[in-house]
Amino acid sequence: MSAAFPDFRLGSVLATSFTGTLSERHGTPVERIPTPQRLVDWLALYGLAVDSCTAAQLDLARELRESIHAAATAAALQEALPAPAVQVINDRSVRGRAAAVLTPEGERRWRFSSASCVEDALGVIAADAIGIIAGERDGRLALCASPTCRAAFFDTSRSRTRRWCDMNTCGNREKKARFHASHRKRPASAQ
Repeated sequence: MSAAFPDFRLGSVLATSFTGTLSERHGTPVERIPTPQRLVDWLALYGLAVDSCTAAQLDLARELRESIHAAATAAALQEALPAPAVQVINDRSVRGRAAAVLTPEGERRWRFSSASCVEDALGVIAADAIGIIAGERDGRLALCASPTCRAAFFDTSRSRTRRWCDMNTCGNREKKARFHASHRKRPASAQ
């Protein structure tokens, strides 16, 4: 991965991690898959390795990402799912031809219709989003408490009260801001 690009935010839930490839949506947006090769890199990190990606496939991926974000946000807010987003998610899911295969080590891997089939990888991501938004997995959709982020994330904590999409970024940034604000409020003699 090139140092010229922002680091990926890696999570344990495929679909919401994919939406995290665009962060700080309500601040200064950070695009983490600005090139087709960066999408190839991201997919490989999640076991969805493809040989190549075209600009058109990157556009399909971004459309899916934004559709998942819109639907997950609506679900987290308990609002009606936006029909255009649902349509994109469903289209990507049915167009993908990935098959789950079991390795001799007992792990699941994905087999695609061809080595460079980004559409198959997007189908896996779309299917994961469907499972999460439909409430088929143990956890809840929530929105990051950071006012500049507001990313949808899947909370699997025991209490289901997680506030941040990522404690290492949004959570730490908020803690630092509160710390600095509390120190600015103290009178000079108290310091």
